[in-house]
Amino acid sequence: MEKENVLEELRSAKVAHLKWVQRAKSLISGVLVEKGAIPLDYTDCAFGKWFYSDGQNIALMPGMSVMDEIGSKHTDLHEVYFKIFQVYFGEGGKSFFSKLLKIKKKVSSAEQEMAEVYYADLEKISKELLDLIGRLERRINALGEEFFLKN
Repeated sequence: MEKENVLEELRSAKVAHLKWVQRAKSLISGVLVEKGAIPLDYTDCAFGKWFYSDGQNIALMPGMSVMDEIGSKHTDLHEVYFKIFQVYFGEGGKSFFSKLLKIKKKVSSAEQEMAEVYYADLEKISKELLDLIGRLERRINALGEEFFLKN
């Protein structure tokens, strides 16, 4: 494993996370988003796929305890998104047509406000996650190339 490859993978995972958050924002903003477009499970999104596969190589390196924090924060993020998902895709109030096409239901103004509160939480957690990813990136940058050659 080479240092530059590790950093490139980390940056790609970070971009994938940002896109995931943007799709959640689109959903809140009223854009038609398909039910499966924003993965619910923390291992199914692009960031989670990286984190629980290649990212685990970083977790095994000495001094990379930030990876535990990243994993926890990432799980928290998906837990909050699940609340948003329930507002828009929960079975209550959905027509047969909506259920068939797996598209979001029409939400009330109260539900919309609730989703916006959840989204504010999601943004806060996302910022915290990005800060942790930044810490990880700085830690990796501080390591010499020789550290990666022996791991």
